[in-house]
Amino acid sequence: MSTDILATFTDKTPDNLVGLARVAEQAERYDDMCKFMRELVKQKNDLTVEERNLLSVAYKNVVGARRASWRTLNVDDQTDAAIVDKYKKVVEKELDEICGEVLDLLKTILIEAVNGKGDESEVFYQKMAADYYRYLSEFKEDDSGKPSDEGQNATKHYENAYNIAKSSLAETHPTRLGLALNFSVCYYEILKQPEEACKLAKEAFDAAIQKLDSLTDESYKDSTLIMQLLRDNLTLWTSETAEQAVEEVED
Repeated sequence: MSTDILATFTDKTPDNLVGLARVAEQAERYDDMCKFMRELVKQKNDLTVEERNLLSVAYKNVVGARRASWRTLNVDDQTDAAIVDKYKKVVEKELDEICGEVLDLLKTILIEAVNGKGDESEVFYQKMAADYYRYLSEFKEDDSGKPSDEGQNATKHYENAYNIAKSSLAETHPTRLGLALNFSVCYYEILKQPEEACKLAKEAFDAAIQKLDSLTDESYKDSTLIMQLLRDNLTLWTSETAEQAVEEVED
């Protein structure tokens, strides 16, 4: 039975919506959390860092569950293939709707509100838009071998974010490092450009290593964790590229 969670609470002031979102997060009711944060964005487009992070957490968990389901259903050699294919289309429809919802908030409200500021908030929202276009492109591949419209939109927003980040954020800033990580994944998995993926990941990792002594205690844990992920991806991608190169030579 579906409940209109917003109708349950009469006080929909921004402060109360943030409180409701926090409680929904604690209860792991991420669909409700999305509703609270969507209402908040419609009321105030200038979000605080905490509100921005709550928005990200809400949609990331809702979409993440569907992406995990889709990957499970998308493996080869499934029994009951016809049923699996039909179920996969249900999940894809849900992904399409949820990603479309958050992209609408970003493009019509949040990105517009920070356009031209050239600060972390603009990087954050451009990166977030790129991420959700990337999630869409995972199941909307173009049969021609070229990037889908979603893949091209993801690339555009990643490039916008990265250009701003390089001029406004330190090399060790978690937002800049997280952007480099996700952009490199887009190059590798969506655009099928492993050399560009490795180049971007290495550039971000090397630049951060050189500035490691400038890290503050506040961001040390987040920054070093993302740097480790960059290095792990580099190790994986370079070994796969090397193996592929050997196979091509031997053939």
